[in-house]
Amino acid sequence: MIYLDNASTTFPKPPVIARTIVHAIEHFGNAMRGSHSCSLDALRSVEAARDDVAALFNCRPERVAFTKNATEAVNIAVASLDGHIITTEAEHNAVLRPLYRHGTIDIARVDERGRYGLDDIAALRRPDTAAVVVAHGSNLTGNLAPVADIGRWCRENGILFVLDAAQTAGLLDIDMEALAVDALCFSGHKSLYALQGTGGICVGESFPARPFIVGGSGVDTFRKTQPDELPTRLEAGTLNSHGIATMAAGIAYVREHTPAALLGKAASLARSFYDAVAGADAVVTYGDYDAGIRLPIVTLNVGDMDSADVATILSDEYGIAIRSGSHCAPLLHERFGTRRQGAARFSFSHLNTPEEAELAAEAVLALSRRLAGSR
Repeated sequence: MIYLDNASTTFPKPPVIARTIVHAIEHFGNAMRGSHSCSLDALRSVEAARDDVAALFNCRPERVAFTKNATEAVNIAVASLDGHIITTEAEHNAVLRPLYRHGTIDIARVDERGRYGLDDIAALRRPDTAAVVVAHGSNLTGNLAPVADIGRWCRENGILFVLDAAQTAGLLDIDMEALAVDALCFSGHKSLYALQGTGGICVGESFPARPFIVGGSGVDTFRKTQPDELPTRLEAGTLNSHGIATMAAGIAYVREHTPAALLGKAASLARSFYDAVAGADAVVTYGDYDAGIRLPIVTLNVGDMDSADVATILSDEYGIAIRSGSHCAPLLHERFGTRRQGAARFSFSHLNTPEEAELAAEAVLALSRRLAGSR
């Protein structure tokens, strides 16, 4: 199989991830729920991972809380906010649905390539604007948001900046202080190469993080409300210490190879694939492919074929795994006019090969020729 669905979850994982999960299963009890060696081994592993996340994103370890995914992290962030919030049409439902529930929002429009700039955000500012919530990178187009500009503007205007880094953590260097990010939400199972069911939120000193879920904490048992101190405030219930251990292993892998090198190889493969297919008469691509830096994603349609049919043919006839449909990005599909058709997304990893990119391009071109021949 040629796996090109890495924007959904990375596969295969580096071998260290399997070794780490086996060790955790053989040694870990419940972190913070006992003084015996199994519990303490799990606790040490969790706290080491917390240190690793803090170092990766430049924040204090006690301000790192683990979640089951980036979606939960975004929900925590949005539930902590009052007032008016600005977002964009480029967002995943992990951002949009918590904001719809929040209610007081405005949404910046994107252009025909899915792009927007700081001016589009700033134009929506109101006296009661409390925050800007955006994704660092689009899971549909591969476009990157102008996060440095947004962060600087937010800091200058006393507005909180929440960044969804589900697609970029591990592929781009993310410094919360340098980017003026007040809350960073991330996923473990994508380009940090951890198991599914892992993620987290890092909160800055000025972010008013509120408990989203309350319950057992291992401390302050007789208190009726969730403990105030971080990270316990945001970590009710048993932590996924086994998965968190794989996140630490994934972060070590990323540091060893560097985000720049990992993105560079994957982006080179995506570019070669794009260059091979973009000129075909029936192929329509979505996103900004003139940008200097973008995620290793190529999203396209082949004529008027339903994207699900494209994905099925690629899987059944060529052994190529991609993602089709609407990708939880409804407003972008509305903008592109692809609500009915969806789109076929090819997302690359540094573990893919030039031969795989070439074979995928040949398959798309064959589909294009087949479509032309049927008319």
